[in-house]
Amino acid sequence: MSTGRTAVTRHGFVVDVRPEKREEYLELHRAVWPRVEAAMREQGIRNYSIFIIDTTLFGTYEYVGDDYEADMARVQLDEESQRWWRLTDPCQTPFGEARDGELWREMELAWHMD
Repeated sequence: MSTGRTAVTRHGFVVDVRPEKREEYLELHRAVWPRVEAAMREQGIRNYSIFIIDTTLFGTYEYVGDDYEADMARVQLDEESQRWWRLTDPCQTPFGEARDGELWREMELAWHMD
């Protein structure tokens, strides 16, 4: 895990949910597995929220750390998180013009107020 966690960056992501899988996705997120949450916390993810409108999901979180890419790579290696994504990924479809294999698309921060 990274040390010296002083920097805070905000991240926003968007993806669509398949209409026929909307309720399944929401049901999964009513009881997110503790290890999935722990894997993100261990790598500096805080204040994570997912919002939904119609069939579009918007996620936002803060990252508190000093090596975002390395910390996110460690989350990707977590076996319980990988099992979780095998359940949630089929519920999703890319938003807009995503690259091949991309589901959640990171958005650029346009404005923030503390």
